[in-house]
Amino acid sequence: MKRKIKLKKPAKVMISVFGSVFLLFIIIFGTYLFIEAKLSKIGYSKEAIYHIITEFKISYVQDYPHNQTLNAAFESSAYQEKNLEHYSKITYQNHQNIIQNINSLLKKGYSDREISMILAHGNDQDVQEFAKRERIKYLEEFFTYDFAKLSHYDRYINYMNEYGDDEEMTIIKVNLDLDKEDYVDSIQVTDYSKFVLANKHHYLGDKYIPKKLIKVPDQYVKGKENSSKGVNEAVTAAITMLKAAQKDGLSLLINSGYRSYSEQEEVYQTYLDLYGENYVASYVSKPGYSEHQTGYAFDFASGNSNVFANSEEYKWMIKNSYKYGFVYRFLKSKEEITGVKHEAWHFRYVGKEAAKVMDTEELSFEEYYAKYLENKK
Repeated sequence: MKRKIKLKKPAKVMISVFGSVFLLFIIIFGTYLFIEAKLSKIGYSKEAIYHIITEFKISYVQDYPHNQTLNAAFESSAYQEKNLEHYSKITYQNHQNIIQNINSLLKKGYSDREISMILAHGNDQDVQEFAKRERIKYLEEFFTYDFAKLSHYDRYINYMNEYGDDEEMTIIKVNLDLDKEDYVDSIQVTDYSKFVLANKHHYLGDKYIPKKLIKVPDQYVKGKENSSKGVNEAVTAAITMLKAAQKDGLSLLINSGYRSYSEQEEVYQTYLDLYGENYVASYVSKPGYSEHQTGYAFDFASGNSNVFANSEEYKWMIKNSYKYGFVYRFLKSKEEITGVKHEAWHFRYVGKEAAKVMDTEELSFEEYYAKYLENKK
């Protein structure tokens, strides 16, 4: 018969204490996992949840489900208890130092709404630099416009003071670098889409060759030796438009399309020799800056008139070109923005959706680019 082992009293106490501690640990751990699952379900990360629990802010964050700024605050070493109410009301932006920047802006005296506005108009570095300056009282002057840039604030002020344009036009012009000298400090273009911008501030360069260039069929060009080319998408749309004009009894043709860098050099030098610098400054782009190099621009002609601006085809294009994705590129009313004198024959393919917006809002391509495209790139 086996003898039962009797534990001494101290051992029994030790086992009891250990069991109680273990049970308590299980309860605490289980509770933590339960809370973690609950907070995770409403959008908080594991790292943030740890600090939410240890800071005793569980009930607080439950009132702000899926609040990315709060999540970033509890993840950040820059978290400050005194700013908690502000974090929950400031719109989140994916910035590495968002909480540090919010703290700095709050210290400057900016409201939650103003900080949300500031964060929305610049990247992390822009906001850091902006937070170093003295507090600006009238942010709404520029930053109610979605396409305004935080980093351009001083340029907006300087341009408005010098030229007296309203806020929206000032933002557009400065974003397009129209406050800078033509052909100076140009942006190197790498875009090959139908929204590529080429002008006196956006440089294509000598290596830029559009993708999917095709020749325009002979029956759609003016002149027997015309070998006009364009990007496939644009040529296809142009042919559809020319056929529509033909159905209306018109003779709408393409006079020229894509021009390589070397061809631009020849054109530029020819006009420079014939008419001088003042003429080319207004009417001829320097090599590498011409929209014709994109493959999306065409000069149109009339088969019934040598002066396109006086033709029925021109009138038809003004009314109908947007339906086929083309826009009147260099309007007389937009010369100050495009930097190019009026060209009745020059139209640009941008697609039906964009062309409709530009037609309805009476925008040049530069204005459309500044308002709707630039910040998406």
